[in-house]
Amino acid sequence: MASPHHDTGYKELFSHPELVEQLIDGFAPSEIAALMDFSTLEQHNGHYITPLYEEKIEDVVWSVDATWEGVTQRVYLYILLEFQSTVDQRMPLRMMHYVASFHDHLIKNGVTTAKKGLPPVFPVVLYNGNQPWTAVEDVYQMVRPKPPGFLRVYQPHLRYYLVEERSYSDEDLAERNSPLSGVFGVENAKSGYEALQSAVDRMLASIQAHPHKERMDEIITRWFKRHLKWLGTDVGADELSSLMEDRDMLADNLESWAKRERQEGVNEGVQQGRIDSLRSLIILKFNDVPEWAEQRITAASNDQLKKWIENTLKAESLEAVFND
Repeated sequence: MASPHHDTGYKELFSHPELVEQLIDGFAPSEIAALMDFSTLEQHNGHYITPLYEEKIEDVVWSVDATWEGVTQRVYLYILLEFQSTVDQRMPLRMMHYVASFHDHLIKNGVTTAKKGLPPVFPVVLYNGNQPWTAVEDVYQMVRPKPPGFLRVYQPHLRYYLVEERSYSDEDLAERNSPLSGVFGVENAKSGYEALQSAVDRMLASIQAHPHKERMDEIITRWFKRHLKWLGTDVGADELSSLMEDRDMLADNLESWAKRERQEGVNEGVQQGRIDSLRSLIILKFNDVPEWAEQRITAASNDQLKKWIENTLKAESLEAVFND
């Protein structure tokens, strides 16, 4: 399943031309980005697939002027936000359908005609799942077994460009040094408070280095507040109005949250240790832990477990263990 947090948060991010530029300029092949005049970016309504294709998708569509061989032409950027918990092996087939539906939409709305021809599309899949991306990137690769030579020319071809967040190291993202690379770094910071704080610091540095830092701060702050709530952190996200202005407050709150998490982890470890010790003592002395005793053990507090361990050492019967 897709995460609504990621769908809505990223869709809002890529409603801004600056973030679209950072995606293409920072993560697409440089020879493609070099052709584009990002000052001409224009957003279009997404989701052009037919109702018969019953699935919920999150896509973003922009167009931009691109110049090659002395000719300037409009190119469409079809960005699919793919945040499923598992990799969809049908992605090449899905993308072929989406692009075909988009082209059909352009014809139906008079943007072009079949005789004039179809404008070029650059299909991009932005993926931030934890599992490595394993789907092939061209629908032709799904045709198996490989057709004989005389049939190959008749097989479909459409390739998408994959941006897989997890494949970029901290060094890769720091080299790009954009607010979007900072966002990717925060998304990738899953190893605890220190990693998250470090990623936030890098994101802040990239915002402050941006020529329109106030606007970037506003955009990224909205995304980050949603991200904190998704993480389940009690760090005063509602009070956060600016990453740049509230930096010290955020750092203090993140550290306090991390300390609480560590203490809760210690308490859970102590409790599990006492549960295991009590079970072992009961088995040693009374040969078994019946279901009624197990239910009481797993529902007990740390203090109760400690007392029951002491009772077990001197109890004559299993029932006496649980006398308070």
